Amino acid sequence: MTTADGGHPGEQEPASGQGSQFREFFDDPRWAPALIRATVLEAAHPQVGAALIENSTFVMHPWRRLRNTLRSLHRMFGDDEPTRLREAARLNRLHTRLSGTDPRGRPYDAMDPAVRAWVVATLFESTVTMCRLSGQPLEQHTMERLYAEFQAYLAVMGDKAGHLPPTLSAFWLYYDRVVAEELENTEAMRIILYKLFDHLPAPALLSGLPTLWATGRAVAGPLIGAVTVASLPEPFRRRAGLPEMPGARTLMQGAYVTAGLARFLPDGWLRADAVLDVLALSPDSDDPRARAVTALHDRMRRAGALIRLVTPLPSEPRPASRTGTERSAEEFFREVLDQTGDGYLNWPDLAAMAREMSTRLDLAEAEETRLYDAYADWWRELQAALDTDGDGRVSAAEYAAAVPSLAGPALIRVAEVLFDVTDRDGDQHIDADEYRTLFRTAFHRDTAVSGGACTRSAFIGDFLSFMSGRRRSTPFDPLLAEA
Repeated sequence: MTTADGGHPGEQEPASGQGSQFREFFDDPRWAPALIRATVLEAAHPQVGAALIENSTFVMHPWRRLRNTLRSLHRMFGDDEPTRLREAARLNRLHTRLSGTDPRGRPYDAMDPAVRAWVVATLFESTVTMCRLSGQPLEQHTMERLYAEFQAYLAVMGDKAGHLPPTLSAFWLYYDRVVAEELENTEAMRIILYKLFDHLPAPALLSGLPTLWATGRAVAGPLIGAVTVASLPEPFRRRAGLPEMPGARTLMQGAYVTAGLARFLPDGWLRADAVLDVLALSPDSDDPRARAVTALHDRMRRAGALIRLVTPLPSEPRPASRTGTERSAEEFFREVLDQTGDGYLNWPDLAAMAREMSTRLDLAEAEETRLYDAYADWWRELQAALDTDGDGRVSAAEYAAAVPSLAGPALIRVAEVLFDVTDRDGDQHIDADEYRTLFRTAFHRDTAVSGGACTRSAFIGDFLSFMSGRRRSTPFDPLLAEA
């Protein structure tokens, strides 16, 4: 790994892997509010905010995005140098595909080094702030070491030195300037603060418990927003017109202090990746922990029934039934096709599908490009067939008015390419390990398996049945439809 100034590793190189200062915070419970705070500060940058609104799945699939973010950070601050370089290359390819203009006609580009520096700056500053707010401020030498690690992070990404100031003292001047002069009250920031947590979809673990989830969300959502707003830099709060609830600062301090106390639980109890894995489990998973999940579901279902009896909660739309095998066109559009949640089908929605599959399979550049190209061809086919008003996107009504099956040549090609990139050994079968890499579960009863492997025709048929026939699928639903 090169150092922040582009030199070669030496005695002063920021540590990574087991010796990384930042890695010590990965499983720190204080990271939950700190990561939300950092995300808000990122979204307040006009370029980042525009990229999030146009391309991100953070509204419809927040749990998936969080898992991918943590996995990326683990790779970038892990022990293995080739893994770090491979992940940096993957992130650069992802960022290369994110560019455009915001509603005011201003360009945004995720490869802009100044913007990338700001994203890293928010992570560093929020880490420092979470320690201060929890009553355990970092010592100067620890902050300097942590800052050097984030400089090294940008260096691995290939960004030249200078976009982050060279010293910690210069960083605080840079940070104050960006907060005072560049941040805005963006739409993405407002969604995170005032909509995301109030409408946060349930993770797989709680997907069958709408009453219980709605009850907890109704209480926690406003509190999370209040704590986050209170933790933001005061000059920005004033300029953006963000109201601060009475007592919010005390609530914020208490939240960070309480989260800090949780660090004294036994090792392994609060591993972030393990917690997210459990939240992603469904009762029909083959994971051994699924038995405990099933038992927990039963208990929480009883609790939800009790809550409905004693609490006058507003009624919520009933979730679509998971017992049938088919979705309506409207359900399929909302749950699968509209990945960004803007109410339309557009290229960013299909790019999000390709991105999720590429991330799960950890594809090399050539394979990733094949998959993106296949999805781009499918988008052009869909646009030609469904965009009846010529506005360059497909509405839910336009999709619902189409014929039930749209398995044209381009979608068939997507299925073929997805099979090829999943079949890592090229034996024209997807074995149990390859299947688990993509779907994170074992073969299911509804998967055609012959000789301990899934054939090419069975895999492609299942994908086409899911995407064109709108049939529910045990493997593909968690991949593309769940939060």
